Amino acid sequence: MPTDSNFTPARRTTRAAGRRLRRRPFLVASTITASLAIAASATAMAPAPSASQGTDTELTYALASFSTSMPRTFGGVASDTSADIETAIAKAEAAIAASGHVTSDIAVSKLEIGTDDTVVDTSDLEDAIDHLETVEQIPLLDIQGATEDVVAETAEVTEETSALRGQLDAAIEKEKERKAEAKRKAEAKAKAKAEAERKAAEEAAAAEAAAEAEAEAAAEVEASVSVPTSGVAASGTSAADAQATARAMLGNYGWGDDQFSCLVSLWNKESGWNYQASNPSSGAYGIPQALPGSKMSTAGSDWQTNPATQIAWGLGYIDGRYGSPCGAWGHSQSVGWY
Repeated sequence: MPTDSNFTPARRTTRAAGRRLRRRPFLVASTITASLAIAASATAMAPAPSASQGTDTELTYALASFSTSMPRTFGGVASDTSADIETAIAKAEAAIAASGHVTSDIAVSKLEIGTDDTVVDTSDLEDAIDHLETVEQIPLLDIQGATEDVVAETAEVTEETSALRGQLDAAIEKEKERKAEAKRKAEAKAKAKAEAERKAAEEAAAAEAAAEAEAEAAAEVEASVSVPTSGVAASGTSAADAQATARAMLGNYGWGDDQFSCLVSLWNKESGWNYQASNPSSGAYGIPQALPGSKMSTAGSDWQTNPATQIAWGLGYIDGRYGSPCGAWGHSQSVGWY
């Protein structure tokens, strides 16, 4: 399909100039023919000539006779020719209307169609129509040539209009594709976001479940701690007595003297093996510095006053959390608490 580059001003000017040159003889002829027709009509209405008029009179009658013998079925033009004229003018007017429609449609679309010139120049076609409508009223003129001018100008206007319409249709399709791609990207983005949210929710649920499981395990460990029935000092609340009680309990866990030295270092740091040691800022209590101290009630109701109860709970906590006193002591050295 042709584009707007086919319709340069130079090309249209050249074509229009050629047709205007062909129309000039028509206009001159129309003036002469009109004058002859008026003269013939005047002669026809004049009184009968006398014998003295001779040759001039015969010429006058000939002109009058000629002007009244032309077939005039449509504006002075034979019926078959008038049909061609009507068809040419109708097509020309339709082409002008179509050119206006495509210009309006481009403006409404607000799309870039690849050219700034979106108005079809119909001035030459309008001039050709006016010329044809003029010459068809006067016999003897080149009506065929005038009709061909209208047909040629109509073809040019139609061609330019079709080119603009094609460019507009292409721009519309391109815009549809752009919108479809934007929609596809938006849907993909929304899908990715939903997937990310789903994964985040699953991870959060898994973390919560793990935390709950860890809490349950810790509770089971605390609940399982009990005061050993053997090797527990029945009396004595000094630090030395408490250490002796603890050393006697190590065998219940399969720990040796190496673990006892770690335990001594750990609880020296925590409480100095004082069963009444209390941390006023945190609320930790007793030899193992249980937080809160009431946790040790799972080992015995005398947890506040009996070092053996505190030690039994403390060893059970160390075993469940760190596996051994040296494990607990290493953690304490690393982070400052166990």
